[in-house]
Amino acid sequence: MATETRLLDQYGRPIERAKLTAEIAGPTIGGVRSPLSGYPGDGLNPLRLARILREADEGEPLRCFELAETIEERDLHYAGVLGTRKRSVAQLDVTVEAASDDSAAVEQADMIREWLARDELQDEIFDILDAIGKGVSMTEIIWDTSTGQWRPARLEWRDPRWFRFRREDGRTPLLRTDQGDAELPAFKFIAATIRAKSGLPVRSGIARLASWSWMFKAFTQRDWAIFTQTYGQPVRIGKYGPGATEEDKDTLFRAVANIAGDCAAIVPQSMLIEFVESANVGAASGLYKERADWLDQQVSKAVLGQTATTDAIAGGHAVGQEHRQVQEDIERADARTLAAILNRDLVRPWVDLEYGPQQQYPKLSIGRAEETDVKLVVEALKDLVPMGLRVQASVMRDLLGLPEPDDGAEVLTAPAVANPLPDFSTPRPGEEPKRLSLHAAELKPAADAADLLASQAEDLAQPSADAIIDKVKELVLSVGSLDELRDRLKEFAPKLPAADLANTLGQALAMAELLGRSEIAARARE
Repeated sequence: MATETRLLDQYGRPIERAKLTAEIAGPTIGGVRSPLSGYPGDGLNPLRLARILREADEGEPLRCFELAETIEERDLHYAGVLGTRKRSVAQLDVTVEAASDDSAAVEQADMIREWLARDELQDEIFDILDAIGKGVSMTEIIWDTSTGQWRPARLEWRDPRWFRFRREDGRTPLLRTDQGDAELPAFKFIAATIRAKSGLPVRSGIARLASWSWMFKAFTQRDWAIFTQTYGQPVRIGKYGPGATEEDKDTLFRAVANIAGDCAAIVPQSMLIEFVESANVGAASGLYKERADWLDQQVSKAVLGQTATTDAIAGGHAVGQEHRQVQEDIERADARTLAAILNRDLVRPWVDLEYGPQQQYPKLSIGRAEETDVKLVVEALKDLVPMGLRVQASVMRDLLGLPEPDDGAEVLTAPAVANPLPDFSTPRPGEEPKRLSLHAAELKPAADAADLLASQAEDLAQPSADAIIDKVKELVLSVGSLDELRDRLKEFAPKLPAADLANTLGQALAMAELLGRSEIAARARE
């Protein structure tokens, strides 16, 4: 539980507990935080755009944020690629690693894991990633203490138009209030900055880069629409005879004027209407399309780092794989940046409020599950742990996504081994089997046990070895040459009495391996 220790945030500001559970950055009716937005994109031209960007640089980013919102609403391509980048991170797995195996550290990690299982988390992360487009995003943490414990009740996205940056550094966010700009309370906001380029936060968003392309594309679309309206339909020419009256001329004009909308008209037989089509409509309209597509490709490069996954650019399989890897690199960078932000502005403040300041804190990570081959790690540990490798249990639980078992809970354990010593002996009928035994050496050091094992193996193997030597000696004395000895050994080898010797050696090898494993385990426990 939380202590009365004085808590400070990363900027050295003391916390104000009364403000943590209240909403302080919501919209105000008739105040400076109005939910109604302006539309600086209407009639945008290079001079106005430069003025809007300059205002943001000088400490007034309101119209710049409004323009970023307008671009995302009106440009389907920009909204598509930006949404793809944000959703690719929002749907990644979020894991928490305990600071240590200590029960308190495991409890802190389990507390955060349980909260992360909420259905709203993906939408909240998507809103935090609004910083990709605008450079910054502000999310208010609404804390809940109704159960006597600190817990984030929800994360509320706040319109970046309601914030400014301190003019002295251009980085410290301030909240707009009716009484003037105010510092953000400690432990109250997730202030995310995701940079497309180095520099001040207000100048690092992708929307600032895309604003110029969007403006030029708007010019192209406007000209394309005028061209289509003017030349997309054939010119209608009405012809009348020399004796046509004014009434006849009026009738013909009305027919020509209305034929585009009505697609039907009647005129006297003596009158003629011709449709004259422009010969270069296709080539001219293609120019507009190519320009708009080229601008979209530049936006794709800025947002996703490539064009193959969005603009269907022709290329081989290798090119497509390379472009996909570029997009994955950006995804990993966004995920790591977001994880660092959440660890700084959410995980650490929550642990401080609930448990007090810590030497080490749980670590939140965001990434694809396949980045770690769990099966390969487990298989490797099966061989490495018996050899003395020490592995922290909490690390394996985090890798597998398993929580710390509750006190008194039924847990899985390794099955007991009934008889680890296999019987390799093959006694003759009526004869007791001969086995190696270390029962007398169980309480002795490993070196003494090894000497005893060697002595027993030698004693049991001696009769079998003597029998084999006698058979070979008898064979040597019965032949007249080395060639005959070689041939006779080949014939006689399968008949040698080696079964007892093989059984004895098998038992000795098995006992030696088990003795070695026992010694490794004993050293690991030390």
